[in-house]
Amino acid sequence: MNYMLKNENAIYYECAYSCDNALYLRLGSEAFFITDGRYMIDAKTYVKNANVVIATDLYAQALKILKKTKIKKIIFDPKEWSVFGFERMRQKSKIDFIPQVDFSHKKRIIKSDEELKIMAKAAKLGAKAFKHLAKEFRKHGFGKDEYTLTHFAKGVLGDFGKYDLSFDPIVAINKNAAKPHAMPTVTTLKKNDLLLVDAGLKYKRYCSDRTRTVQADKHFMFSTHQKFKHKNIQKAYDTVLKAHDNAISKARSGMKAKKIDAFTRDIISKAGFEKYYVHSTGHGVGLDIHEMPYISTKSNTVIEDGMVFTIEPGIYLPDTFGIRIEDMVAMVDGKAKIL
Repeated sequence: MNYMLKNENAIYYECAYSCDNALYLRLGSEAFFITDGRYMIDAKTYVKNANVVIATDLYAQALKILKKTKIKKIIFDPKEWSVFGFERMRQKSKIDFIPQVDFSHKKRIIKSDEELKIMAKAAKLGAKAFKHLAKEFRKHGFGKDEYTLTHFAKGVLGDFGKYDLSFDPIVAINKNAAKPHAMPTVTTLKKNDLLLVDAGLKYKRYCSDRTRTVQADKHFMFSTHQKFKHKNIQKAYDTVLKAHDNAISKARSGMKAKKIDAFTRDIISKAGFEKYYVHSTGHGVGLDIHEMPYISTKSNTVIEDGMVFTIEPGIYLPDTFGIRIEDMVAMVDGKAKIL
């Protein structure tokens, strides 16, 4: 198979190294990692199963290699390439460039045993960080606004520089939590406020992802067992937790992703919150925070052992409150195992 890659994580998957200026060619049994002189030492140290080629013009070098090998067709993912980069390749070549959307994600959808170990470690580190974050918020968070709390979260989750984050954490209080991708505001945390935190860290480049919603009293922990003072919040929370647990307990290899989505959506709909569940049940996780498979109402992807994805149902009442509970699961021996 012949293909070319530009995305950093796609390249890393192939040869165990990537950087922000690289191009990867797989031409049958031979592979080439093309980068510039800034990365020469690291590339020659860490790249596996590919020839390291140093060039000032990556596209010109790639075309030179393609011309020499005389291949006629090569696959690329149009999502990875800028118009400029792709046109540089296409205009000066007679090769047939074959677009395959999500080419690398499809290759990576089934995780190896080694990848599953790394991702389990990432998830465990993330869970440990949430415990430390709860302690930090209990001691120093009350009276602080969401900007400051988000800053705290970045430091604690990354162990103050030891780990990269999977994404910028979401820290949302009360009505701001009704926005699934809430941005921080000047709202300050007070005792017994609803607090939603969505965050993750990376271990060996693989992402973790977790969301907890809590009542921020003086003893709160980021556990799934929560008691709220307001009955309507408690009803919504219990519904989300039931949906979350139902999907994890019933997910099986061999079923379609949309069936797993239904395991959460049916419970939330029966409780009267259907219109307040505004996103899909989950998404794959790996080197990227969003990968295949997607657990949605329209996904016909057949779930298989080795797939890793989130289960994250939610209820969001505009200008009132929002609740989401999220865990990463891996399909092992036909069932969903929380990482």
